[in-house]
Amino acid sequence: MPITLLYHDVVRAGREDSSGFVGAGAARYKLTLSEFQSHLAHLDQAASSAPTVTAADPTWQLTFDDGGVSAATCIADALDSRNWKGWFFITTDRIGTPGFVSRTQILDLHQRGHVIGTHTCSHPHPFSRVPFEQQSAEWRDSRRALEDILGTAVTAGSVPGGAYSDAVGRIAAEAGLRTLFNSEPTTTIHRADQCDIQGRYTIYRGMTALQAAALLESPWSRRRQSFLWSAKKLAKSAGGATYLRLRETLLRRAYAPVS
Repeated sequence: MPITLLYHDVVRAGREDSSGFVGAGAARYKLTLSEFQSHLAHLDQAASSAPTVTAADPTWQLTFDDGGVSAATCIADALDSRNWKGWFFITTDRIGTPGFVSRTQILDLHQRGHVIGTHTCSHPHPFSRVPFEQQSAEWRDSRRALEDILGTAVTAGSVPGGAYSDAVGRIAAEAGLRTLFNSEPTTTIHRADQCDIQGRYTIYRGMTALQAAALLESPWSRRRQSFLWSAKKLAKSAGGATYLRLRETLLRRAYAPVS
């Protein structure tokens, strides 16, 4: 089963809002370029092969959510320098807006051999609570927008915020997706109709290169993230709005850009 790592944007220190979504919540997942390059170097040492972008016998994979402009301005170059390919999931309503990739950049990523997938149109969160009709439209309309750019079928996607449920998988399958990533830290792949559902291990700001590489090498490291993810899921369920307010306050304190 593949070990899949979930990255987001790569930015200059203090310029967290320059790529992707803005704010402290998004900044939690953004690395500096030097941090990212260090991650790649340690992952290269830990892995026995290059990351895969095909469904056939994947060993490990690199995915990048949101569609921030850093996908085109630095991430792809860093991957290409190692002859590595990644999965890039695009929020299509943001294409060409400040901080996000343009149509030309998306086509260039595709032509360089990276996989382009959908991250929905508008990135609603929590996605699992979005009505059926809207979920279906988010997948279908975003697929159509990307296929218009690429001239080929788009059948991969990732769930905004990782908010997954069985219904999310079924709706994605009905909308034509055949591979769907969420944010559950697991290597297990399960099926929702004709769609493969894959989990991912999230890379956070402040996670060292050694910690990222340990997710490839150490079952204990993967189990640890899985345990913490389950505990956070339980806290969300029990705390409701209070948990979300506390989380937002803590994130602002920890990750707000320094003026």
